[in-house]
Amino acid sequence: MIEHADGARTPLIDASVHIFFPSNKDLRSFLREPFKSRGFPDYEMDWYGAPGGEYAPNTKGPDRQYPGSDPEFVASELFSNRGVDVAILHPMGRGIMPDRHLGSALHAAHNEMMVSRWLESDEFGDRFRGTIRVNPDDIAGALREIDKWRDHPRVVQIGVPLQSRELYGKPQFWPLWEAAAQARLPVAAHIEVGSGIAYPPTPNGNTRTYEQYVSFMALNYVYHLMNMIAEGVFERFEDLKFVWADGAADFVTPFIWRMDTFGRPHLEQTPWAPRIPSDYLPGHVYFVQGSLDGPGDTEFAGEWFGFTGKDDMVMFGSSYPHWECGDVSKLPSALDPEQREKLCWRNAAELYGIDIAVESGAQ
Repeated sequence: MIEHADGARTPLIDASVHIFFPSNKDLRSFLREPFKSRGFPDYEMDWYGAPGGEYAPNTKGPDRQYPGSDPEFVASELFSNRGVDVAILHPMGRGIMPDRHLGSALHAAHNEMMVSRWLESDEFGDRFRGTIRVNPDDIAGALREIDKWRDHPRVVQIGVPLQSRELYGKPQFWPLWEAAAQARLPVAAHIEVGSGIAYPPTPNGNTRTYEQYVSFMALNYVYHLMNMIAEGVFERFEDLKFVWADGAADFVTPFIWRMDTFGRPHLEQTPWAPRIPSDYLPGHVYFVQGSLDGPGDTEFAGEWFGFTGKDDMVMFGSSYPHWECGDVSKLPSALDPEQREKLCWRNAAELYGIDIAVESGAQ
């Protein structure tokens, strides 16, 4: 429960909490041979490092644990210090591996760790919800992982990397989206850590500085989203819900306007997606609020938030423990009470099926 500047109090669901293994050695303890002895990137093997460091101050545990790796410490920070009622966990992996079998093994290890240490924690498990990681380069392996975890009561989402080597509307991914829809689990695409073999952050190559990278990287969701609409993914799988977990909801308005301009006149090219492109957003497309999103605390922030129905799509997410760790107290003051409630908890509660009044103890 949090209190806003005007004195109003609302529950808070943090839709983006990143969790990690403490070390590669610990990760290996969840792997079996032949993968246990294989080499794979560390979390820190990024092309771009934030100038002040990847993580917010005071996010290492009392024993200097890797940020986001100690359930008790993270629970204390979120639930006691930040007013969070329920946290959606997203394990951070190693990017797309050259060997798809190794990639799937790493994802499975992250899922085992999250479920055993976090979701089934005796003390805090009832306030955590989890994202199982699957490998889009290995559809058969991804389907097995979904089947393994789909019925766990605290698993609420499937996670894939934003940096896919192919656009997510293409038919090779359809069995994965079908399985997600049948399991009633949203799919979250998140910028991956660990270098893997990810493509450059822009279609024209690598940017020079971290500032450029962090400004542009989340824009890659536009390519996936517009391709999914044009390929008829949301028409084919009416229960599929997709979460773009690194912000940039502010980009959807101008780009969907452009798609609508061409969508209806060129319907003969996409008869499998008969509706105007913007019609596929409601109920299918969601965003986690990013620290760089929107016009800031301006008088028209609420109006901008309402364009294209964004106020029904966006959820608060802190990205804890990363440096840009979002602060819900700094939401634009121009948001009206209904917009603020949707952003802070209502959209996430509806998407993930969280009865926050019962399950979190929020008053």
